[in-house]
Amino acid sequence: MTAVVPEALLLDGVLDAEQAAATVQSILADQQPDGAIPWFWGGHLDPWDHTEAAMALDTAGEHAAAEAAYRWLAEHQNPDGSWYAAYSYGHGGPDGEVTNASKETNFCAYIAVGAWHHHLSTGDDAFLEWIWPVVRRALDFTVALRLPEGPIAWRLDEDGTAPQEALLTGSSSILHALRCGLAIADYLEEPQPDWELATGRLRHAIAEHPERFLDKNRYSMDWYYPVLGTALRGEAAAARIAEDWERFVVPGLGVRCVSDRPWVTGGESAELALSLWAVGQSDRAVEILRWIQHLRHTDGSYWTGYVFEDDAVWPEERTTWTAGALLLAVAALGGDHATVAVFGGEQLPSGLVVGDCC
Repeated sequence: MTAVVPEALLLDGVLDAEQAAATVQSILADQQPDGAIPWFWGGHLDPWDHTEAAMALDTAGEHAAAEAAYRWLAEHQNPDGSWYAAYSYGHGGPDGEVTNASKETNFCAYIAVGAWHHHLSTGDDAFLEWIWPVVRRALDFTVALRLPEGPIAWRLDEDGTAPQEALLTGSSSILHALRCGLAIADYLEEPQPDWELATGRLRHAIAEHPERFLDKNRYSMDWYYPVLGTALRGEAAAARIAEDWERFVVPGLGVRCVSDRPWVTGGESAELALSLWAVGQSDRAVEILRWIQHLRHTDGSYWTGYVFEDDAVWPEERTTWTAGALLLAVAALGGDHATVAVFGGEQLPSGLVVGDCC
C-alpha cells in the first residue's frame, strides 16, 4: 500500500505518488533509532546533509522523524555550539563515533535553516522554543569565526586554529542560515544584532567581492550557491546562472560536479533546480529534475552520480541527501509553504545593509 504523500511532492515526469512515497521511505530506511540520518548505512553522517534529509522528511509530512533528527543534533552539539564534521554509522565500531574532529562552519550553521523549516511545516512553537538555544549557540560559534572583510572561515581545526580562508559555497549556505536564524529570533522576540551585522557583511562580500573567497570555480556549487543561499536575486542571479550554464549543464543528464570532469551528480542537479525555481526559471528546474531520473534506483533512492564517458554509476552509493535535495526541489515547485518561504528568501530578514566601509 502506497503511503499518502502531499500533493506538493507530485511532479509530472519526476515523481508520482508511488515514486514519491518510495523516495521518502528510502530516507526513513537509513534513519537510525537515535534519529541520525547518515549518508547511507555503512557511511558517515555530517550535520549539513543530516539536516537536508530532515527537511525533506518534513515536506512529506514525516514530522516525528524530522524532529528526531533535530533531537540528534541537540544531543550531539559540542559545548562551543559546534558539531564535528563526520560521525560513523554501520562501520562495525560504535555508532555515532567521531571520524573527523574538525568543525566546518556551514555544517554547524545549517541547523537554523532546518529548525525554521520544521517550525513553518508544523507550527510547533514548543519545538522552536526548545531548539532555540541550540540554534543560538550554533550561529554564535559560526559568527565568531568571521574574517575581517565579511566572509566566515570555513572550519575550525582539531587543534583549535582556524585557517583564515573562506569558501564561497560554504559562506553562501551560512548566509542562508543566518537569515533563517534571524527569522527565528524575530519570531521569539530575541534580537541578535551581531547576527544582523554579520549577515549584511557576508551578503555584501558574496555579491560584490568574490576575490575574498578561495578560488573553487571548477565546482558547480560555487556557480549556483550564491543564488541558492539567497545572496543574489533578480538580474544579478539571472546573469550568474547564464554565465556558466554551458560549462556545467549536460543536457539530458544533469549538472557536472566539476567543470572539467565527465561526472554529473544528483545533489548538485537538484540544488540547481531549486536555485532556478527561486529566481523564476521553473521550466528549466523541472527539466533538470526530469533529466536526473536516470539516477533513480528501483527502491526510490538516488545514486550520487554518473560518469557519462564510462557509462558508469560512481560512486556506488545511494545517498539520503541526494534524495533529500530532490524532494526539496519538487516541494518548492509544488508550492509547499515552508520550503517556499525558506528557499525563496523574500520572507527572510536581510540583516543590515552594509558596504565596503562597514
